[in-house]
Amino acid sequence: MIGNVVARRYARAIFALGKQKGVEELERYGKDLAAVAGALKASPELLRVFKNPLFGVEEKKAVLVKLLEKAGASPVASNFMKLLADKERLGVLPEIEAHYADLLDAEKGVIRGELLTAVKLNAAKQKEVKASLEKQAGKELILEFATDPEILGGVVLKVGDRVLDASIRAQLEMLKENIKRGE
Repeated sequence: MIGNVVARRYARAIFALGKQKGVEELERYGKDLAAVAGALKASPELLRVFKNPLFGVEEKKAVLVKLLEKAGASPVASNFMKLLADKERLGVLPEIEAHYADLLDAEKGVIRGELLTAVKLNAAKQKEVKASLEKQAGKELILEFATDPEILGGVVLKVGDRVLDASIRAQLEMLKENIKRGE
């Protein structure tokens, strides 16, 4: 919980810096944060090093500088992440990046979602479904498509914190519950 609050505060801070400079800078900071956070997610050992109090700030900064050079991070993003190292907050960088991405999406009027189907949809059908959902939402939608044969049929749509479960599995579960209750 505390890490989540800290991550939100740092994400809002760098977002405010970027907002003063324009959308291009906001996107650049987002890419820089995503590059370093992606490296941490890809290498859990590195994340453990950043969270481990046995390693000193200077050791962590040395590793961070190498990551920043490899990512080609902007000076502001580099300084921001070095500040995180000084404050011993590098361990929450993936959460900061996630909150920053949410803020950036909100600023650009973009919503993200996932559509789960029992069978893989072809590209034309995916495009058609995405266009229909964007029209209903009135915003740009970044939609990920996934399959899960266990839903039997229908779709499960997750957008933000909302879930629309129109799968056959869910309908069968509701039918089962109604039969148990005698309805």
